[in-house]
Amino acid sequence: MKKMNKAWMGLLLAMMLVIMTACGSNSNNGGQATNQPTNAAAEAPTNAPDNDGESTSETVYPLTVKDDTGTEVTFAQAPTKVVSLAPSETETIYAIGSGEQVVGVDSFSNYPEEAVAKQLVGDMTTNIEAVTGLNPDLVIASSSMNVDAIKQLRELNIQVYATDPLTYDAVVAKIETLGKIMNRQAEAAAVAEHMIQAKQQVTEAVKDAEKKNVYLEFAPGWTVGSGTFLDELLTLAGGTNVAGGSSGWFEVNAEEVVAKNPQLIVYPAWKEEPNPIVAGIESRPGWDAIDAVKNKQMFAVTEDPLVRVGPRLADGLLELAKVIHPDLVK
Repeated sequence: MKKMNKAWMGLLLAMMLVIMTACGSNSNNGGQATNQPTNAAAEAPTNAPDNDGESTSETVYPLTVKDDTGTEVTFAQAPTKVVSLAPSETETIYAIGSGEQVVGVDSFSNYPEEAVAKQLVGDMTTNIEAVTGLNPDLVIASSSMNVDAIKQLRELNIQVYATDPLTYDAVVAKIETLGKIMNRQAEAAAVAEHMIQAKQQVTEAVKDAEKKNVYLEFAPGWTVGSGTFLDELLTLAGGTNVAGGSSGWFEVNAEEVVAKNPQLIVYPAWKEEPNPIVAGIESRPGWDAIDAVKNKQMFAVTEDPLVRVGPRLADGLLELAKVIHPDLVK
C-alpha cells in the first residue's frame, strides 16, 4: 500500500506541475510580465538577412530575442551548455537536434530516453547551486512554473530564455525561436512543419463534423477551461469543452458537469490501477446518469504528449481527435 501511495503521489505531483505552469500565467509572479501575450516567442528575433534579402537557415549572431517575461536575451554565439528546467523544454531542445548540448535537466524530464541520464538540477524547486555548477550559457525554463529560479539565475547573470505558450501556434513559435537560438533552424523548421501538418490534418477532417460535448479531467478532481492550450486542443479536435465557461485550471464542479451531460469523458492514462481519475468519476453522486458514463464513452489518452507544450503536442492533438471523431481521424 505504501508503495502504491508513493507512486500515486509522484503522479499527482507531476500533474500539479502542469497546473502550476498554466495557473502561473494568470497570477502575479513578483512583478514578472507573465501576463503578456503568450506567443511572445513568436516575435521576430533580431537576425540579419543574407545577401539576397532572404532569411538564412544559419543564425547570424549576435542574436537578440524577447521571451515571455518581456526580457530581451542576447546571444553572442550558439549556446554550448544548456540546462532545462521543464520537461517540455527538454523535449524541444532534443527535437531540434541540440541534445548533445544539454548538461542538466529537471527530474520530470523523462523524454527522450537520453535525457534521463543527464544531471538532475531539481524538481518543482530548482537547485540553483547545481545549475550554476554546470556553468550553462543558456537555461530554458517555464516563465510561470520556474519564477523563483529565473529570478535567482538572472541575478547571477546566467542567460535564461523563459516561455509559457498557451496555444498550439505559440508552441510552434517557441520551437522555431529555440531553433534560431541554437543555430538549428532547419531542424526546428521540420519539427514546426510536422506540427502544422498535424493541426491541418485534424482541422480539415473535423471541419464539417458536429461538435461533441467533452469533459476532460487531467488530474483527480481537476479540469480545464478557456484560455488554456488543452481547451484549444479540444476545440481543434472537434469537441466542445463542457468546462469552457470558466477560465484556467480549476477543481471540478461536479453538479455542473452533470448538468452539461458530456457525450465523452477524456482523461490521461496513468500506470496506477485503478486509475484514480476513473475511480473518482465512478464514485461521484449523479455521475452515473451522464451519457458518457452510461454509454461507456470514457477514454484514456497518453498523458505526456497531451499536457506538455512541446513537439509531441501534435501527437496529443491527433490522439484526442481520434477519440472524439474516430470515424473521421485515423
